[in-house]
Amino acid sequence: MLIKSSHPFPIKPSEITPESTYLDRRKFLERLGLTAIGLGVAACGDAAEPPPPAKPEAGAGLAPLKVTKSSSLAGGETQTPFETVTHYNNYYEFGTDKSDPADNAGSLKTRPWSVAVEGECEAPGVLALDDLLKPFALEERIYRHRCVEAWSIVVPWVGIPLADVLKRFKPTSKAKFVSFVTLYDPAQMPLTRRGVLDWPYKEGLRIDEAMHPLAFLSVGMYGKVLPNQNGAPLRLTMPWKYGFKSIKAIVKIRFDEQQPAATWNHMAADEYGFYSNVNPEVDHPRWSQKSERRLGELFKRPTLMFNGYPEVASLYAGMDLRKNF
Repeated sequence: MLIKSSHPFPIKPSEITPESTYLDRRKFLERLGLTAIGLGVAACGDAAEPPPPAKPEAGAGLAPLKVTKSSSLAGGETQTPFETVTHYNNYYEFGTDKSDPADNAGSLKTRPWSVAVEGECEAPGVLALDDLLKPFALEERIYRHRCVEAWSIVVPWVGIPLADVLKRFKPTSKAKFVSFVTLYDPAQMPLTRRGVLDWPYKEGLRIDEAMHPLAFLSVGMYGKVLPNQNGAPLRLTMPWKYGFKSIKAIVKIRFDEQQPAATWNHMAADEYGFYSNVNPEVDHPRWSQKSERRLGELFKRPTLMFNGYPEVASLYAGMDLRKNF
């Protein structure tokens, strides 16, 4: 059912970032050393409590991927645990709560899967995903990521440089932008029936951004195939931009002469700019972007310009980054 709202952004702030969802009590106590104290007290009693049942291994059931090269591009920072990254997600096709995608995305069938490439290019076509990837060796890249909601993660992605894929289709001189479209299938993505967003989900980049060496197409994470809730089978990974730019479940790539539509920019242009570069000096209208909380950590840390990837700064030389936010 479509819920009307006087504000172009229909989700309440309390529904967007419920920090209690990820500040797991047990892990929180462990970080403070209190779990160990509690166990010590229990050991002094007459009988110890039985241990909790063992959890299944994180990522169990996901196929491993063959990685030819691995690069740490997150300044040596500690990786966010797999369990956290796969159970705290923004993916409105499967729900608006952070835990919804992990609960609901199992309905998505990721094979067979094809990607249409069209627009201002010499070699357009529709390719099965496996054929699209066949010419390339898979790399692992450890990137830090910053969500517009002021939380962040560090993830080892497995995939291929976006530029390598785009060049295969021979974009013409008219190709100034690249746009991406997510699968739209209410049968597999039942939450799309709510009309929370204007489906299908769309995103876009300038062509020079898309060709930058840091831009990445991911098919896996932590050495295994992507879980559905994290964008399987193919997602964009743009480490210097806010997370919503990294579109999931891509079914179409288009070379455009004009700036393409982007879902959040279209629905709430005053809150979500087309560029959406991580910039601590440009606040979201409803919260500051000067600091962030790394999932799994207690204290906030300062937000870095371009999320700590200064090598992309030349892409925006001479631009007003407050106007082009």
